[in-house]
Amino acid sequence: MNDAWVWAPHADNVELVFLPDGERVGMHRGDRGRFEVSHPRVVPGQRYAFSLNGGPARPDPRSPWQPDGVHGPSCAVDFGSFDWHDEGFQQVPLAHALIYELHVGTFSESGTFGGVIEHLPQLKALGVTHVELMPVAHFAGDRGWGYDGVALFAPHTIYGGPQGLQSLVDACHGHGIAVILDVVYNHLGPSGNYLGDYAPYFTSKYHTPWGKALNFDDRGSDEVRRFICDNALHWLANYHIDGLRLDAVQTIFDQSAVHILEQFAEEVDGLSAKLGRHFVLIAESNLNAPRLVRSHASGGYGLTSQWSDDFHHALYALLTQERAGYFADYGSVTHLADVLKMGFSFRGRYSTYRQRSYGSPPAGLHGRHFVCFSQNHDQIGNRPAGDRLSANVSAAKLKVAAALTLLSPFVPMLFMGEEWGSADPFQYFTDHTEPELARSIRKGRQREFTTFGWKKAKVPDPQSLETFLVSKLDWTALEREEHRQLLDWHTALVAVRRSVPSLSDDHLESTHVAWDEAQRWLAMTRGEVTLVCNFAEEPRTVALPSGGTDESVQQTSAPARSATGEHGGPAPARLLTTGSPVEPSAVRLLLASHNDIALIDHNVSLPPWTVAVVSTKASRR
Repeated sequence: MNDAWVWAPHADNVELVFLPDGERVGMHRGDRGRFEVSHPRVVPGQRYAFSLNGGPARPDPRSPWQPDGVHGPSCAVDFGSFDWHDEGFQQVPLAHALIYELHVGTFSESGTFGGVIEHLPQLKALGVTHVELMPVAHFAGDRGWGYDGVALFAPHTIYGGPQGLQSLVDACHGHGIAVILDVVYNHLGPSGNYLGDYAPYFTSKYHTPWGKALNFDDRGSDEVRRFICDNALHWLANYHIDGLRLDAVQTIFDQSAVHILEQFAEEVDGLSAKLGRHFVLIAESNLNAPRLVRSHASGGYGLTSQWSDDFHHALYALLTQERAGYFADYGSVTHLADVLKMGFSFRGRYSTYRQRSYGSPPAGLHGRHFVCFSQNHDQIGNRPAGDRLSANVSAAKLKVAAALTLLSPFVPMLFMGEEWGSADPFQYFTDHTEPELARSIRKGRQREFTTFGWKKAKVPDPQSLETFLVSKLDWTALEREEHRQLLDWHTALVAVRRSVPSLSDDHLESTHVAWDEAQRWLAMTRGEVTLVCNFAEEPRTVALPSGGTDESVQQTSAPARSATGEHGGPAPARLLTTGSPVEPSAVRLLLASHNDIALIDHNVSLPPWTVAVVSTKASRR
């Protein structure tokens, strides 16, 4: 090992400082502001720091471990010493995946990487193929969401440090589960952020909602780009991580000829070829920009997939009738149908909330290019009380949300505890010791909610320990019948998705949607399976669509009645006429969210806010 280097182009001299004795060793200036030195004390386990121009010792910008916190010295790590047991592991392709997002600190009682390992058998039984960890790069304090990380190469010590993360990934792979890591490349946190002391890591050309933007296209940006790309390769190579989720890429600003995201994807592809392992890169974006996932050959950035906020917003607004903030643009069955067919609802049309048009048609994209969800950390934690969907809708509506998410043509994602309808809030929490910073965060949270439309919202104190503690998952909830029923429902839906071949077909043109806005029902057909939802407050009888084309049905006959027909169920409603008719003998009910759901020939009778999953013997395409 023995070698140390740091990029500090504005420094006249740099010293390597060994701790705890404080020995200082001068470093040699190299090309482009790099300082280097070789010394026998640079070995695994040695604490060290850098001093610029004789100033105070600062952590290494590329520190692999911060055992004493973000303000303490760095510690050298031998990544080759870990005994891996995952040789030959390859992740399941995204078209067949179920992602499970979790926050390490609140997922288990211990709040550690080891605590996650304890619950892997339950995730495996559910059918999870990918665990997505919220950011684990070291941040200030003991508790936080991780999006204010400052030591981007160092796993948070409280969670278990480098060896703890390696153990978690190895255990996940042992259960056949891949690991996606959430990384933040648009800004750094405020406390313990010493990068600006070393070099022009940040630029004043752009601004983010959370602080200074990283410098990807200004003077000195070559080394910043190298820093970020090396960070990605570090997680994938040294920790055997299978993919990265890139936070808020719309605030990664770069006007270079080759965008940093494109360079990023190309270098990850290179590592994939070198190691013989498949990696995924998933973008969080509110741009509805297909270029993120289009191939390099097609002029895109070459990322694997991106989150579909439109799916969440359309579904959430329909279930809850909320219209604050961006939910003002949604709320109809048509919006949801539009997303199910295309992945995006806004594809260049006007947004009332944004007061401008946005988005672009995702022509040629597949279902695997979109990650869909009815809940995630943002959509829960960025509500004033951190209330989950389970706090705002009935169990029946939770089942509807689960069915649409898990049987959609997209890559489904669940947020920890969602599978059993956890009632635990997930609130925003921090642990900053600087009083002024703590006050600023409290005020900022209140300002955000006021802007969104929650003007009188009561916001929990992010700095309070209680805010963190109430956000921990209560696993004992699974002892209650209502939670076990929801878990069984989710598990059954995942099993159906896995067992029916047509549900692995992510060609969006293979998904057909029929709906009636006035009667508030929707039927989504994917091959031999049709999912029928009743979003109305009254019973509905819906004819199974034959799946030839998408159709918005204008109901011309009387609304479905609750009267009993000759077969003991509701009288049949009119039939859809698209494509070939479905033979009654070929229809069977796979799953029903309510005992009162009935299948009569090719009509499905549904009570209010229920869903039925119906199969035919032959696929209709």
